[in-house]
Amino acid sequence: MSTFPERSLLKESLSVVTILAFFQMVGQFFWTRANKSAVAQLTMSKIIKYHKIIGYIVVMILLIHPFLLVLPRLFESGVAPVDAFVTIITTLHRGVVLGLIAWSLMLALAVMSLVRKRLPMQYKTWRVVHGMLAMVFAIIAAWHVINLGRHSTLVMSLFISMLTGGGVLFLLKTYMLKKKKTSEA
Repeated sequence: MSTFPERSLLKESLSVVTILAFFQMVGQFFWTRANKSAVAQLTMSKIIKYHKIIGYIVVMILLIHPFLLVLPRLFESGVAPVDAFVTIITTLHRGVVLGLIAWSLMLALAVMSLVRKRLPMQYKTWRVVHGMLAMVFAIIAAWHVINLGRHSTLVMSLFISMLTGGGVLFLLKTYMLKKKKTSEA
């Protein structure tokens, strides 16, 4: 529905996979205890299980996202994929810089999740750090998508902003409720 030129099925498919992965990542915020209606039928162990499965799959997709941008170049004449990738990551456009920051934060989230039991912190501390890092990642990733995304029309930008903001608010509400309950006890 945008005014961009038509692209190949491969390029559009990769875009759709990336967009869906981004929305699934933001959707993780809605699976908090503060969103009682979404998690009413689930036990906490099931929520954690689904969170891990979705998180690892989505992180893998989003970590290879920069490479998916240049993959179609293998099947086209013109700029080689490696040259296109180097051009992308060395361009100091705000959207690219935001994407590199978001990608780095997501990598940190993934590594932090994989080595959680080896980190010198209690689970509750790890969970708060993980949540805060995820919020910063989501905000910067959403800004990257809005600033640089091919499909970021005004309506899509508002939708991304509302979903990301709502998800962040749910997570903040979860942390604020916990602090309030512990301070009253």
